[in-house]
Amino acid sequence: MAFDSLSDKLQGVFKKLRAKGRLTEKDVSEAMKEVKMALLEADVNFKVVKQFTKTVEEKAIGEDVMNGLNPGQMVVKIVNDELTSLMGSELTEIPLKSHGLTVLMMCGLQGAGKTTTAAKLAGQFKAKGKRPLLIAADVYRPAAVKQLQVNGEKQGVPVFAVEGCTDAVKIASEGVRHAKDNGHTVAIIDTAGRLQIDETMMQELKDIKAAVNVDFSILVIDAMTGQEAVRVAKTFCDDTGIDGVILTKCDGDARGGAALSVKAVTGKPILYVGMGEKLSDLEPFYPDRMAGRILGMGDVLSLIEKAQNSIDDEKARKMQEKFKKASFGFDDYLESLQQMRNMGGLESVLSMLPGMGAKGSDISNMVDEDAMHRTESIIYSMTPAERANPDILNVSRKNRVAKGAGVDISEVNRLIKQFNEAKKLMKQLQGGMKGKKGGGIFGKLGLPF
Repeated sequence: MAFDSLSDKLQGVFKKLRAKGRLTEKDVSEAMKEVKMALLEADVNFKVVKQFTKTVEEKAIGEDVMNGLNPGQMVVKIVNDELTSLMGSELTEIPLKSHGLTVLMMCGLQGAGKTTTAAKLAGQFKAKGKRPLLIAADVYRPAAVKQLQVNGEKQGVPVFAVEGCTDAVKIASEGVRHAKDNGHTVAIIDTAGRLQIDETMMQELKDIKAAVNVDFSILVIDAMTGQEAVRVAKTFCDDTGIDGVILTKCDGDARGGAALSVKAVTGKPILYVGMGEKLSDLEPFYPDRMAGRILGMGDVLSLIEKAQNSIDDEKARKMQEKFKKASFGFDDYLESLQQMRNMGGLESVLSMLPGMGAKGSDISNMVDEDAMHRTESIIYSMTPAERANPDILNVSRKNRVAKGAGVDISEVNRLIKQFNEAKKLMKQLQGGMKGKKGGGIFGKLGLPF
């Protein structure tokens, strides 16, 4: 996941600060050197890093901090506030007109995920009661129109295309006219990307903007390209003008520098982050929540929103009752894994809980999501009685289950061990993270643990 390495390093720095009863200027200075190195290794822009650490150090050596009851914690708060400010301070939403048509234009380099993101965005607008139309104006990349049509169909959003036409400006103009004539409220123009920035590309974007009066231009950039993403954003901003940025592939091994640099370098806000390949994996970008996740403070608000959108409340309530009564079986386990998968996986969920950080990543290894089909095969090879009461699975039964699933008995033993460890873990989390009304945080989220 993006920021994992940076998060681990920053948390290590602040753990040492918290351990000190009092802080000296030397302590703060040395800590900031480590922070600077961590940010640079995360591919954050050098000028941004220099200004950031300077600001934090100046505030951290203030009299109120140095003489405070918990100076280490106060330094962490300063870093959190500055990180939030660096990324834009607050959520920026795409301004849609209350009446009439809002025209959006997607732009970016080839391979950044622009076409898929356009469909994801259309799905978000549709869920909010808007009537979006996708306009296929990428006339260069083979199968670009077909890709948009397939993704649009999955989202239930119509796609406007002109077969055989190679004039992107004409397609955009006719598409916007079609949107107005058919009562659409949002038109999203998917433009062509290039392997690199060139004059032809930039001129086409300028021509489209001039022809259809684009209300909001969105740049889609690949977070995994690090500093190159920031350079691309700066070039697009200077040459064609952009109004906001969407970062894709933030679920990969990106070092996170783009998210921490793009707002400072371009002055334009990050609107959304792409956290997976599914069409639902597009999250609004909250700078304060992202700062909290980077510093290991968690992001419970985003987790709650994700749970509400992904989990069947009635099923979750019934499973929670089963768990409390110690009647949680393999059928429930399978369903809970499916719900976790709908939320982006166990690692994604645990990464949003305060204090979990790298520990959440370790725990998630108990659940091999790539082997979900094997898990299903094993569970479905059990009898209803065995699924309801795993304790009756003796050696003979395990051998029968293994043969039925077409796996080695070691796979069955491993699954049973994972099941028992997951039950133990969730019981600990249930008891150790109580809410005000006595329910565990997983219960509050609607999770069955």
